[in-house]
Amino acid sequence: MRKIRKGDEVIVIAGKDRGKRGQVLRVLDDQRIYVENVNVVKKHQKPNPNTGTPGGIIDKEMPLHVSNVALYNEATGKGDRVGFRILEDGRKIRVFRSSGAAVDK
Repeated sequence: MRKIRKGDEVIVIAGKDRGKRGQVLRVLDDQRIYVENVNVVKKHQKPNPNTGTPGGIIDKEMPLHVSNVALYNEATGKGDRVGFRILEDGRKIRVFRSSGAAVDK
């Protein structure tokens, strides 16, 4: 079970985009994630007439390492670490470490 999943709201805690918030768009191999409007770079792209893609300079989101983001806790307004708890019925849920509140509703 992953601590950060697709669709979670995260806050960047390290790097050039520190302090920015966004939703996780994609998770790659448990170590890297794509976050909406974070770590955007300019990429020079060649035109490809076979696929119909134009050339030029495009803005592209690049992946971040999961250690550089924290799950956003709306109750505190800050980033928070995540742990796991097993409920009485056997389900495993994610919880915030600071308060113990459940992340998954």
